Amino acid sequence: MKRFLALASLIFACAAFAADEPAFETVSVTGTGRVVVAPDRYSFTVGVQTNATTVDDAVRENNTRVAAVIAALKKGGAKDEEIRTSNFSIWPQQDYEQGRAPRITGYQVTNSVTVRRDKIGDAGKLLQAAISAGVNTSTGLQFEVSDPTRGRDEGLRAAFADAKAKATVLATAAGRTLGRALTISEGNLSQPPIPKSMPMRAGVVAGVAQTEVPVESGTQELTFTVSVIFELR
Repeated sequence: MKRFLALASLIFACAAFAADEPAFETVSVTGTGRVVVAPDRYSFTVGVQTNATTVDDAVRENNTRVAAVIAALKKGGAKDEEIRTSNFSIWPQQDYEQGRAPRITGYQVTNSVTVRRDKIGDAGKLLQAAISAGVNTSTGLQFEVSDPTRGRDEGLRAAFADAKAKATVLATAAGRTLGRALTISEGNLSQPPIPKSMPMRAGVVAGVAQTEVPVESGTQELTFTVSVIFELR
C-alpha cells in the first residue's frame, strides 16, 4: 500500500511539473531544393499509316511496312524487349453528302510502335532508321532519368537549408532565435526534361545528307521539398 501511494505521488508530481512547463513555440516552413541531372533513358513512338479501298489491302500494306520498320530498328541496335506495339487501329473513310447516308470510300490503318532504350546516344540513329524504313507518323521523343534517387541527397540537403533560411528570417523578424528542428517531412516533384533542341527532320540540310535525326537530350530538373517545424527560443 505504501509503495502504491509513493508511486501515485510521483506520477502526480510529474504531471504537475509538465503542466507548469510551457509548450514549445514553433515556426513551420517548407523548403525547396533543385538538382539538375542528365537524362539516361529515352522513348519515342513512330508508326505507319496506310490507306486502301478495302480493309485487307490497307492491313496488308501496313503489315509489310511496319515489319520493315521493326526490322530496321532491330538492325539499328534495339532489342526485342525495347520495342512494343502501342497502337493498332482501323478507321473507315467516309464520304458525306447532304441528304444521303455516309458512304465508305476506303479504310485507314495505323500501327504504332514505341521504343524505350537506355542508350541516349543512339536516339537519333534509331529515329532515322525508322523514318528511312517507312515511318510516316510520330508522336514525340521523351528523355527521362531512370533512377529517381539520383541527386536525392543533394536535393534534400538543399531543401532543408532553404527551409532553415526561411525560418531564420521569420524568427529574427519576430525578435526570436531559431532552435532545433522538431519535425521534418519529405516530398518531391520531378520536372520534365528540358531539351536544348529537338528538331525531328530527315533528308538534306545545307546540301549534306542526314544519317540520323539530330536530337539533344538536354537536362532534367529534379525538385525536392521538405516541411520542417523549428523550435523558437
